[in-house]
Amino acid sequence: MRITFSDTGKRFNREWIFRNLSFDFLPGESYAITGPNGSGKSTVLQVISGSMAPSAGQINWQLKNENVEVDHLFSHLTISAPYLETIEELTAVEFLSFHNKFKKYIDDISINEILDIVGLTKAADKQIRYFSSGMKQRIKLAQAIFCDVPLLLLDEPCTNLDTAGIELYHQLISRYAIGKTVIVSSNDQQEYSFCKSIINIMGYK
Repeated sequence: MRITFSDTGKRFNREWIFRNLSFDFLPGESYAITGPNGSGKSTVLQVISGSMAPSAGQINWQLKNENVEVDHLFSHLTISAPYLETIEELTAVEFLSFHNKFKKYIDDISINEILDIVGLTKAADKQIRYFSSGMKQRIKLAQAIFCDVPLLLLDEPCTNLDTAGIELYHQLISRYAIGKTVIVSSNDQQEYSFCKSIINIMGYK
């Protein structure tokens, strides 16, 4: 997916979170949005996702040279973020099955295969409410990365992951995000070390 920002900005009341951002996010490329805590990285990601409207400028989304209306954007992207909760009453299998009703998984990969890849096979029938924070992050990444969509948005993707979890994250990106536009919001280099382009939000205040 191609996303074009044209002098785009977002403000709350009188405070600009970012402004005058002109940038092309190209299909199949990887990008990092960086900056200190509270600088507005997550806000940029929410504007990209269409869940938050810009206060100035324009955004254009294109898929195969066709414009995508913001009302239909949700069907072309997935997002993993700390502020997005799982459905805690569901088991791991039920959660991924529920998500699969809205967005298909890549290469017709099965839910059992996904759980095996992310190391959650033994917790397949356990309610998510009983998961550790690291296990919850693994299933969040699974539902985002394995979906067959052109745009993958990741906000602080290694939150609550241990060393093994961080290694898994990089394996998932390298194997299952090929061909997607990947945008990572983070101030931790290990979360975006694979990204080819970096946008420091502090340059757009």
